[in-house]
Amino acid sequence: MKSWEVEDSRTLLERRWLTLREQRVRLPTGTVIDEFHVIESPDWVAVLALREDGQLVLVRQYRHGAARVGLELPAGVIDEGESPEQAGLRELREETGYAAEELRPLFRVSPEPARGTATAHVYFAPRARRVGDPQLDASEDLAVCTLHPEELLSAIDDGRMFHGVHVGAVLLAHRRGWLPSG
Repeated sequence: MKSWEVEDSRTLLERRWLTLREQRVRLPTGTVIDEFHVIESPDWVAVLALREDGQLVLVRQYRHGAARVGLELPAGVIDEGESPEQAGLRELREETGYAAEELRPLFRVSPEPARGTATAHVYFAPRARRVGDPQLDASEDLAVCTLHPEELLSAIDDGRMFHGVHVGAVLLAHRRGWLPSG
């Protein structure tokens, strides 16, 4: 397969965490798409954190695009000059008050490869421990909660956890045997 050729590109919107481009592209077949939209956004990180007592550290927050509250992994944008691992440890600490000495790579994925440029880096943190209170940004409104992995699998089944990348992280960690059962 060959890449598409960008014949023209213009920025429709440029903000801190979002750039929207409209491109005229030519496919290898010769077909031209006059208005193809590309969403540029920063890479981000999420952490599936497990405490020594077998509970997972999660956050509950409202997501305006979906217009509902869901269970999620601590997550956030990777700052400039920061490695994904550093961002994962920072986000875990800021959003939950928990720390981890080890991050195991779980996977790296493109959440929306058809139109989006962002990559999500997902890690597993065994033996997470509480070291303080969350330190939320002004734009964050979330509650920290803990669940046993079996309860979280039920939350996936009933739709309380609906973020696709986060669901994938839980299921892959479960498949690898990294989560306690029973």
